[in-house]
Amino acid sequence: MKRQVLTLLKRPFVRNVVIMASGTAAAQAISLALTPIITRLYGPEAYGLMGVFMAIIQTVAPVAALTYPIAVVLPKRDKDAKGLMRLSVYISIGIAAVAAIIIILFDKPIVELFQLGDIAPFLLLIPLVILFSAFMQTAEQWLVRTKQFGITAKAAFLQALIIQGSKAGIGFIHPAAAVLIVLTALGNGVKALLMVLLRKKSPGDTNEGAISYRELGKRYRDFPVYRAPQVLINGISHNIPVLLLSGFFGPASAGFYSIGRTVLGLPIQLIGKSVGDVFYPRITEARDEGENLTHLIGKATLALTAIGIIPFGTIVLFGPWLFSFVFGADWATAGEYARWMSLWIFFIFVNQPSIKALPVLAAQAFFLKYSIVTIVIRTGALLGGYYIFTDDVAAVASFSIAAALLSLGLILMTLHISKTFAK
Repeated sequence: MKRQVLTLLKRPFVRNVVIMASGTAAAQAISLALTPIITRLYGPEAYGLMGVFMAIIQTVAPVAALTYPIAVVLPKRDKDAKGLMRLSVYISIGIAAVAAIIIILFDKPIVELFQLGDIAPFLLLIPLVILFSAFMQTAEQWLVRTKQFGITAKAAFLQALIIQGSKAGIGFIHPAAAVLIVLTALGNGVKALLMVLLRKKSPGDTNEGAISYRELGKRYRDFPVYRAPQVLINGISHNIPVLLLSGFFGPASAGFYSIGRTVLGLPIQLIGKSVGDVFYPRITEARDEGENLTHLIGKATLALTAIGIIPFGTIVLFGPWLFSFVFGADWATAGEYARWMSLWIFFIFVNQPSIKALPVLAAQAFFLKYSIVTIVIRTGALLGGYYIFTDDVAAVASFSIAAALLSLGLILMTLHISKTFAK
């Protein structure tokens, strides 16, 4: 057994996943250790207001550079990859400027339309979040491309230590929602800075001979045309429950949902994202070398399925008790939310290889169509649960069941697409 484990760890893919997961595990250990302190210091309402702000930035941040950073892994030449990085930064500056102008000119109508009165003073942080997110995405994808997974892991750990530590430390003096919101806005900026400071400069790291930004933009136009709308729609689909629950049942309900998402997201950050980040360059190489992509996707998916059953199954069985014990008696309802959300988040955990494979399979148009259907069904399920049962748990349950079935469908469709791609 020992020999088999050592042999397995010598494989580049497994070794890189372990490196990524170890750094992420350290970061999550920091979060797990400090979150019970943070929840007790700030309470459900303050956490709910942070959750509403997070719902906004988690929607806009992934499209900060029109998803061009995701393409950084794909070019064969480093020169072109660097060109994509610079193009991403320039685009994000333009988007941030437009966002700032819109917020300044239309502040009141935006607040009234989306019922954002409680976080209105913080809306001008959004342009800053857009810039920070673009910087973080470009730095992260360059490290993925150059397989500097150890740097990514170290940056994730230090970011968690700085941001979560600040939330807990300041909370003893001034436990206000403003502290949580501002520190959340700074999170991607801190991570981007750490990645830049820690990265190793590659041999022959020059910018000479790169093709024009216009040519790069045209060559990878499927990212802004298909992937960016998909990511935006997916972000809305994922985060609309926070806004709707806050509007229907108040900030505390949004806080319960947010802490549930945070806890259930730990396995995704620890293992799912680590596998996905390593899997992306691996399947790109496999496509170039003519390997069996369906087998590769299926194998990674089954491995994540086996791993995910234990943590998510535990939440299904003991969610309310665990949340009360860890975060305090006020958070028992969050455990009820988490029971149902586990069904959905489990499939998000499992479908990471499929999502990473879609750009390689030239299937981003399909992903966009899928996301449009997803947001309609998910939102309809949540509203149906609310209007039929007038109950927050029922609304979360309806949303989660629909989302789980849709994620399972994505995996099956990706495997079908990979077989067609091979032909």
